Amino acid sequence: AVEKKVVTSKVGEKVGLPCCHEIPSSETFHNYRVYWQTNTTKVVLAYAEGKRILESNRYENRTQLDTKNLTLWISPVEIQDNGPYQCVVQSFKTPRDYAGPRIVCDETVTLSVTADFSEPNIATEVIASSCELIAMVVRCSSHGGFPEPKIFAVLNNVSVPWNSTSMSNHNVTGTLQLNVTEDVNFTCSIEHNGVVRSSSLSLKKTNDCIVPTMAPSYNVITASSVIIIIFLLAITLAARYFPRHVCSHCCKNQDSVEEDVKESMKPHKIVKVTSEMSSL
Repeated sequence: AVEKKVVTSKVGEKVGLPCCHEIPSSETFHNYRVYWQTNTTKVVLAYAEGKRILESNRYENRTQLDTKNLTLWISPVEIQDNGPYQCVVQSFKTPRDYAGPRIVCDETVTLSVTADFSEPNIATEVIASSCELIAMVVRCSSHGGFPEPKIFAVLNNVSVPWNSTSMSNHNVTGTLQLNVTEDVNFTCSIEHNGVVRSSSLSLKKTNDCIVPTMAPSYNVITASSVIIIIFLLAITLAARYFPRHVCSHCCKNQDSVEEDVKESMKPHKIVKVTSEMSSL
C-alpha cells in the first residue's frame, strides 16, 4: 500500500478517515468485508456480511464505520491514535462464490494528531551570588502538547541559545545558565502548529551590596572576657577591703585622743622638799 492521504486532528476532536472505496447504490453493504487496521497487522475495526466481527480494545466505544463510503470515524481522538491506517475492502457476490472475495481497495491514510502546549512556565534557581553578579539557572517548560514544538529564549529582545532542551511525555523544557549583572527581561516562547505562546520574567540584580561585618576572632573574645572578669574582681575586692581599712584607722585615732584626755585628768604629784634635799 502506498501512503497517499494525511488527515490532521487535535486531541479530543472527532475525525473521519476516508476509505478508498464507496459501495455502489446497486450493491449492499452485506456483500463486502471491510478491515481498518494499523501497521497492517493490528485491526481497529472489521465488518463482514454487514456485521461487526472485530474491534480493538484500545478503540472500544470510540469508532464508527460509515456503511456507504466506509469512512472510519474516531472520537475522541487521543495522542496515541497518531499514525498510518490502512483500509482493505473485499467484495463477494454470494456466500457460495467459491472463487473467494476479491480485493477492491487497499489504501493507507495517515492520521496526524496534534495537541496544544500550555503557556510557558519560567522558573529560576540562584546557584551563586556576589556583589558583581548573580549566577542562576533559568528553566522554561510547557506540557500537554504533541508533536515536539520549537522553543525560543530571548534576553532583552536578543535571541540566545539554550544550554539544553528536552522532550519527555509531551513536556518540553529549555534550560539556560545566566550571569545577571543588571536587571534584564527574559522571554520564553513556544511555537507549535503555527501558534506562538510566550511568557516573560524580569530578572533582578540587587544594586545594594552590603559587606557583612566580620565577627571578632576567638582570641579577641577570650582576651576581652578575661579583662572584664579581672575588672569585676577588682571592684569586688575593693568594695570589701576599703571600708575596713578606714574604720581601723579611725579607731586608732580615737583611742589616742582618749588616752590624752585621761592623762590630762590625772592629779599632779606634789614633790616634797626635804631638808636633806635642801642641804644638797
